[in-house]
Amino acid sequence: MNHQKFAKEWISAWNSHDLDDILSHYSEDIEISTPMIAMATGGKESTLKGKEAVREYWKKALDKFPDLHFELIQPTAGVNSVALFYKSIMDKHAVEVMFFNEEGKINKMYAHYD
Repeated sequence: MNHQKFAKEWISAWNSHDLDDILSHYSEDIEISTPMIAMATGGKESTLKGKEAVREYWKKALDKFPDLHFELIQPTAGVNSVALFYKSIMDKHAVEVMFFNEEGKINKMYAHYD
């Protein structure tokens, strides 16, 4: 996998606000963990499992932040994984670590924010 090409495509999908394009990078059994989920749920949970749960969460996020724009700072490569360092919403810096399945789809993601 070319992690730099992937990073540009991923950032472009998010900046387009096209939810289907965003979700095309993820497997049906995706599991995401992010402090943003905890903020949205009042601390009740920080992990979502399954593409439909993630779709619902991200649809609300895109509606809440219509001017959402990510700026890639640095992509890095790992073993069947990438970590993207980027400028996120609310002027936060983010690092997302994404793990890929055999089909090249993200099946696990952890987000970190400053």
